[in-house]
Amino acid sequence: MFVSETVVLEVYVMVDDLSVTALPPERRRRGQPPALCRSEVVTLAILSQLECFPSERAFYRFVDAQWRHLFPRLPDRSQLNRAIRAQYAALVTIGRACARRLDALTAPYEVLDTTVVAVRSAKRRGVGTMPEVGAIGYSTRGGWVNGIRLLAAVTPTATITGWGIAPANAGERAMADVLLAERALPIQTLRSAGRPASGLYLTDSGFAGRDARQRWLDWDADVLASPQPDSGERWSAPVRALHTSKRQIVETVFGRLKKTFRLERDRPRTLGGLLARLAAKIAGSNLLIQLNQQVGRPGLTTVGVVL
Repeated sequence: MFVSETVVLEVYVMVDDLSVTALPPERRRRGQPPALCRSEVVTLAILSQLECFPSERAFYRFVDAQWRHLFPRLPDRSQLNRAIRAQYAALVTIGRACARRLDALTAPYEVLDTTVVAVRSAKRRGVGTMPEVGAIGYSTRGGWVNGIRLLAAVTPTATITGWGIAPANAGERAMADVLLAERALPIQTLRSAGRPASGLYLTDSGFAGRDARQRWLDWDADVLASPQPDSGERWSAPVRALHTSKRQIVETVFGRLKKTFRLERDRPRTLGGLLARLAAKIAGSNLLIQLNQQVGRPGLTTVGVVL
């Protein structure tokens, strides 16, 4: 499995186009100019997350051996890693700009859900390398995990409109509080929160709660969560089945992030590295949908883009 040079050039053109429209001009600094421009760094950051590259080290070796003519000023691996982490804000903005081009802000609803991502073995002792975000949390699929919890808002066409992270033991409603509150602000402080579409969200029972629902309504967010078993509220079988089928897209997106973009296998050692990788994966997921649409393929297609 490898990435063709045609795909590299297409991704670069898309990133450069989005950079012109969504990012401020790069500031000139004293001294020698950087080896790579911002669009080149963002392009490499996104491509480095694909599953065909088992690690950042393997990706750098491949670029050095196969794509040196495309990136003739490729710096040392450690310099490239620092450059990618320095472009976290640009990666987030590119992901959001791509979502807008995919008409995500006009979607009839968004699906809100979380998934747990391991950053180290749950059996290891000590606080680890990221005590500020890492914690032991439970996943219904993976059991006990030492890592983070990723919250994402996804449209019916699999576009990621916003996301955030917290320790793996964080509550889903608490995470939704932060994201939905940020989306209601005219000026955001959390870059990755994104902007809402219609304001309607579909979620599972982990987000259910009368107080929370009323609080979110005050922020123009109508969150429809399936009722918890002990709540006394009941949905008919057809309504529950329809709600579940509409929410399924978020599981597909999480599956793509974990497999196609290597989220399940990554073990970042710093918070900056974790955030940069997540921003690159999410921007890459949205860019892949746009790239598929341009050539007439379904948005979630991977075969033919990554060969």
